[in-house]
Amino acid sequence: MELFKKPSIDWIGNRWIPIGFSIVVMVLSLFSIATKGFNYSIEFTGGTLIQLSFPAGATVHVDGVRKALENDGLKTEIQSVEGARPTFILREQASDDAAATKFANDALASLKKAFPATEATIDRKDVIGPVVGKDLRGRTVWAIVLSLFGILIYVAYRFDNPIWSIAGVVALFHDVIGVAGLFSALQLPMDLLIVTALLTIAGYSISDSIVVFDRMREKLRNERGMDLRLLIDSSINETLSRTVITVLTVQIVSMTILFFGGPVLHNFALAMVVGNLLGTYSSIAVAAPLVYEYRLRFGGKRGMHVSSEPAAPSSIAVKEGRRRR
Repeated sequence: MELFKKPSIDWIGNRWIPIGFSIVVMVLSLFSIATKGFNYSIEFTGGTLIQLSFPAGATVHVDGVRKALENDGLKTEIQSVEGARPTFILREQASDDAAATKFANDALASLKKAFPATEATIDRKDVIGPVVGKDLRGRTVWAIVLSLFGILIYVAYRFDNPIWSIAGVVALFHDVIGVAGLFSALQLPMDLLIVTALLTIAGYSISDSIVVFDRMREKLRNERGMDLRLLIDSSINETLSRTVITVLTVQIVSMTILFFGGPVLHNFALAMVVGNLLGTYSSIAVAAPLVYEYRLRFGGKRGMHVSSEPAAPSSIAVKEGRRRR
C-alpha cells in the first residue's frame, strides 16, 4: 500500500531547515526544563493514594466525583477503576499520615454531600514518603538513560557503524526532549504514565530511523556508484509512504484517546500525538541528513567520499576502499 508515488524531495539540499528547527526545539525545551522544571506527580514527590468505592448499583461517574470535590476546593487527580462497584482512585500531595487522614475525611464528606443517597467507603490508603518518591524518580531517569544507551549499542551493532547509531539516538533524544519540554512549559503532571509515553516515543522514533538506514545500507551494497547525496534522498523518498502510513495509524488511535479518552489519559495521549509527529519528522529530516553531514565534513569508514553539490545519478562519488567478502 502506498499513499503516493515516490516523491523527489531534496532532503539533503534542504537539510539545514529541519536541523535548525530541531535545534530551536531542543534549546527551548532544555531552557524550560532548566528554569521551570517538571510538575512531578506523587509517584516522584511523595503523596497519598486513596481508593474509595460506592455500593454496587450506584450511578456515580468520575465527572460527578471530580465536580463534587472541586466544589469544596479539593483539586486532586482522579482515576476511575473498572469493577462491580463504582470505584475511584484519588491522588493528593499530602505525604504524612495526618494530612492524608484529613484529606480522606474531607473527600468523604464532600462525596456524602454530593451523593446523599449512597455512601462511599475507603478501600485503600497508601502514603508515599518523599524519600521513596525521590528514589523512584532516580530509577526512572536511569531507566531512560539505559534505554537510550541500549538503543545506541543495538543500532551501532546492526549497521556496523557508530555514526549511524549516534545520528539515530540524537534524533530520538530530540523527540523525547521536545515532549518533556512541552510538559515542563505547560506544567502538566509528569507521572509514570508520561514516562511510559516517552519510552514509547523513543521506540517509534528509532524504528522509523532504522527503516531509512536499512534502505541506505541496501543501496550502499547494490548501487555502489551512486552519489551519497542522491542515495540518502532516494532512500528517504522510497520509504516515505511507509513512514506516513505507520504514523497515521498511531496518530488516529492517539488522537481518539486525546479527544474521547477522558482526563486520566489526556496527557498521555497528548505526549503520544506530539511525540509521534516529532519522531516521524526527525527520522526523515534529521537522522539521515546528520549522517551525510558527518560524511561530508569528516569522511567516513572504509574511505567513503561524498560531494557537496547535487550530482547526477550516474556520477561516482561514493567509493569504497575495500569490499567485504
